[in-house]
Amino acid sequence: MKKILLDTLNSNKQEYIDYLKELVSIKTEDVGHGILGGFEKEGQEYIEKLANSIGFSVNRQEMSEDLIKKAKDIYKEGSLGHNYDDRYNLICKYSDNLPGKTIVFNGHVDTMPPGDIKKWRYNPYCATEDKGKLYGLGTADMKSGLIASILAVKLIKDSGLNIPGNIKVMSVVDEEGGGNGTINAVMNGIDGDYCVICEPSEKDIIIAHMGFVFFEVEVKGVSLHCGSKWEGVNAIEKAMLLLQDIKELEHNWLMKYKHALLPPPTINLGVINGGTAGSTVPDKCVFNLCVHFLPNTMSYEQVVDDITKVIMTRADGDLWLKDNKPEINIYQSGLGFEMDKQSEFIVNTQKILEETLERKLNIKGSTAGNDARLMKNLAKIPTLILGPGSIEQCHAIDEYVEIQEYLDSILMYASLILNL
Repeated sequence: MKKILLDTLNSNKQEYIDYLKELVSIKTEDVGHGILGGFEKEGQEYIEKLANSIGFSVNRQEMSEDLIKKAKDIYKEGSLGHNYDDRYNLICKYSDNLPGKTIVFNGHVDTMPPGDIKKWRYNPYCATEDKGKLYGLGTADMKSGLIASILAVKLIKDSGLNIPGNIKVMSVVDEEGGGNGTINAVMNGIDGDYCVICEPSEKDIIIAHMGFVFFEVEVKGVSLHCGSKWEGVNAIEKAMLLLQDIKELEHNWLMKYKHALLPPPTINLGVINGGTAGSTVPDKCVFNLCVHFLPNTMSYEQVVDDITKVIMTRADGDLWLKDNKPEINIYQSGLGFEMDKQSEFIVNTQKILEETLERKLNIKGSTAGNDARLMKNLAKIPTLILGPGSIEQCHAIDEYVEIQEYLDSILMYASLILNL
């Protein structure tokens, strides 16, 4: 069976590459992390047409702010206030009506914007082959994984084999805005026996990733000419007091929390804004933090409580801040994800893929969060991350995927379908 798949893959190699090139050349980026909308529609239309031609039944699933709000209330997952005009998920189903398990493949069609296009050597909106790599926006994150999951069914059919179970491919929108597409699908009801998140896994199997919480903190002051600075309150300097204690919290976490597959928790100061001129005492300072925390050993509630306590305790020790408390807003969050390395799904997947590729696959964790957390924590489906590309290429200038890695992923997904 492996030889049949390999021979078919090699015979149809350019055709399979061309499908990916066509999707990469379609603009599907989010606008303002999805808050202002997104351009996924044309990409979804392409995927729907391709899936239908292979024999999938395809359902369009409209996005619902009410469902995102419900998930936010229940699970602390979801980003509110996004624009969903012309944005919808696709749920693609395939079955040969044979007894077997249901495997769900999860991928997102949206990308981040390319940034300064002048810095790109290759046109981000035109897939370009060069020396065994395919360049273009979304090649790694994650159009190659999404297309590979659909083409895995085509590879099996092109090889004259039957699908021994049910396949679902989720092509979701608004992942880059915090995972709202998959949240919407889960809240609508998505089931299966196993789930593969087709994000880049760097030729290995990922079974854990960090959770994340984004904070915006606003500190108020009193503005006037700096010649009389002592009569005002410098909001930037007050913010610096808070940031010193936040840095100390990060150090304490570093000493306390350890994980076999993941780095220690971090607190990143990503943005700080305040003031209007060097001659003016600033009356406001706003800073943004991103916290990455460990699954299982840390919780969303704990992270929020720790950050809030540190800020408010320091504020209580300051004559100005104790009566003019900083305002804390959480504007995006996602839980951590982890699977048991010894679970049947992980053990069997590793065995199948090592036999397929004839090489060792490592089990590891990822610093980057993705929709694996949603499929395991909310949908309660055993989940792993397996896909072409490198995390280092995500959101990068001259993003690329190795073409052979993309083809290997089609083969890997087909092997999982046939053997799980």
